[in-house]
Amino acid sequence: MRLPAICVHLRASAVALFFVLPMLAAVDGTVINKTTGKPQAGATVTLYKLGQAGMESIESVKSDAQGKFRIDQPIQGPHLVQSAFDGVTYNHIMPPGSPTSGLSLDVYNSSKKPGAAHLLRHFLIFEPSGDQMTVQEGFSFRNEGLTTYNDPDGGTLKFYLPAGAEGKAQVKATAPQGMPIDRAAEKTDQKDIYKVDFPIKPGDTNFAVNYVMPYTSGAVYEGKLLFKTDQPTLLGAPPGVTLQAEGLVKRGQEPNSHTDVFAIDGDHFKIEISGASAAADSDSGDSGPGIEEIMPKVWGNMKLILALALGILALGFVVLYRAQPAVSEPRPQGADAAEGGHERGRR
Repeated sequence: MRLPAICVHLRASAVALFFVLPMLAAVDGTVINKTTGKPQAGATVTLYKLGQAGMESIESVKSDAQGKFRIDQPIQGPHLVQSAFDGVTYNHIMPPGSPTSGLSLDVYNSSKKPGAAHLLRHFLIFEPSGDQMTVQEGFSFRNEGLTTYNDPDGGTLKFYLPAGAEGKAQVKATAPQGMPIDRAAEKTDQKDIYKVDFPIKPGDTNFAVNYVMPYTSGAVYEGKLLFKTDQPTLLGAPPGVTLQAEGLVKRGQEPNSHTDVFAIDGDHFKIEISGASAAADSDSGDSGPGIEEIMPKVWGNMKLILALALGILALGFVVLYRAQPAVSEPRPQGADAAEGGHERGRR
């Protein structure tokens, strides 16, 4: 009789299906608007596969009237779920083996007004070498509200760029729980004032601005801060560099790199810079003291912000994905901006 053979075949098929089903598990969950505290309908949810080639879009869906979404796609390896709402995107990383069902994706209403977003800290690090000086400037914003500050036209960050930089500046922006991504610095109609279009979400958002300008020892650097902050601006001077300015107060010295750290109040300051960075002139190939080394004990949380100045990738992401190369985040459909955790454009 053929019945036993059929039974064996059915059992084998059932076993195969048992192993296949987890791989075909759907990605589903609810989009929650944290501004209103309610499920968000009409948000775009996109599933991306993360790999050596970058981010590969798998499928996009819209959340329903109850904020629910479902994507029926096989899940193997690291993936990213991105929710886009009100012109801003938000990322949810899915490490291998993590749950794919019952996800809760947070989004926020956005506004062109800063609201509860404010500048928390500001720093400058000077590294003169030869006839040029590299300036690394950092801004740390904190948004303590439940609305994303997003102004694509006016920019959320505005900064002063000395004429000597000739309008050339590299900007990296980091969203809360994200990693640094490149952003464009755009000229405004104000002299030497530039803007950056990058949403400032609830939480901490950091910007690192890097530029090069001509240098002669004893030259005066004129700086301007366009935001109000209760914290003084921090200034970093690597070994071999001397800073002098009215109201300059030394805060300490990093014991390993011997970088001097100063503080200065005000939104307009002139700093006389002398000498040259010993690290920059060395033959070791070292580009100077690691920003993350500057005053970890003197200024506490500034350690993280200063690290961003060198564009260090988020350690958690590197460990999680075994040092896979950084990936770019595509722009959501119908949105001109994406920014945050894995974007090169706007999250």
